[in-house]
Amino acid sequence: MSLLFVLIGTLVFAIAAPVLGCLLAGLDRKITARMQGRVGPPLLQPYYDVRKLIEKDRVSVNSTEGTYITCALVFTLLAGGIFYSGGNLLMSVFVITLSGLFFIVAAYSTRSPYAEIGANRETLQVMAYEPMVLFMAVAFYMAAGTFDSAGVFALDAPVVSSIWLVFLGFLFILTIKLRKSPFDLSYSHHAHQELVKGITTEMSGKTLAKVEIMHWCENVLFLGWVGMFFVWANPVSIVLAIAVIALVYFLEIWIDNNFARVKWQAMLSSAWIVAFVAGFVNIAVLAYL
Repeated sequence: MSLLFVLIGTLVFAIAAPVLGCLLAGLDRKITARMQGRVGPPLLQPYYDVRKLIEKDRVSVNSTEGTYITCALVFTLLAGGIFYSGGNLLMSVFVITLSGLFFIVAAYSTRSPYAEIGANRETLQVMAYEPMVLFMAVAFYMAAGTFDSAGVFALDAPVVSSIWLVFLGFLFILTIKLRKSPFDLSYSHHAHQELVKGITTEMSGKTLAKVEIMHWCENVLFLGWVGMFFVWANPVSIVLAIAVIALVYFLEIWIDNNFARVKWQAMLSSAWIVAFVAGFVNIAVLAYL
C-alpha cells in the first residue's frame, strides 16, 4: 500500500509541482524587478519561456545529454512524490541527490568548457549542502521518532521546537539549493552569471525546458521541507507552515538581490561550518537529553 501511495503522490506531484513552481518562479521575477525599480515580466513569463523552448527544434551535442536530463527530472518527481505522500524523508533526500548527479553527468557529457566548469561547481555545491541535509534528516528522525514525513501529523508540537538549530542550518544551505546569490556558482536564472549559463550552456530546446521544469519541482520540494518543521497534530499548523514558507521564500529572494557571489572556497567552508555547528551540535544535544 505504501508503494501505491508513493506512485499516486508522484503522479500528483508531477502535475501540481510544475504549476506551483512556475508561479513561484514568476513571483520571484516580479519581486526581484520591484526591488530593482523595474516593472518586471508577467507572472506567467516562466511558462511562456518553457513553452517556447519546447517548440524549438531538437538540437543536442550528443545523444545522451537528453537522456541524463530526463532521468534527473524523473528522480526529482519521485523525490517529491515520496515526501508529499508521507513517505521516507531520508529516501527523498537520497533520490533528489541522485537527480543532481544525473544533472552533473549530463553537463560533463557535452564536453563544453563552460558546461564542465559549471558541472565542477555544481559538484562542489552538492558537497557543500549535502552534510547539512543529512543532518536535517537524522535530526528529524530523532525529534519525530520516524523518517516518514507523515509522522509530523501525530506530534504534540512541531519538530522545530527541538531542532531549531538544524532548521537555521537548513535555511543557510537552502540558498545553495535554490541557486540564489551568493551561492549561485554553477548557473543562474538571472543575468549576472560570468559563466554564460554555466552547467546549462550547451542545453537548449526541450532539454533546457526539462531543466527549468526540474528546477520548479525542486523548489516546491525544498519549500515543503521548510514547512515540515512547523506542522504537528493541529490542522491550523498547516496555515502556519504556509506562512513560514512564504516568508522564507521572500527572504531567499531578498538575499539573492542583496549579496554578491562568493568564491566556491567560501561556500564550501561556510556550509561545512554551519553543518557542524547547527547540525552536529543539535543532534548531540538531542542524543544526551
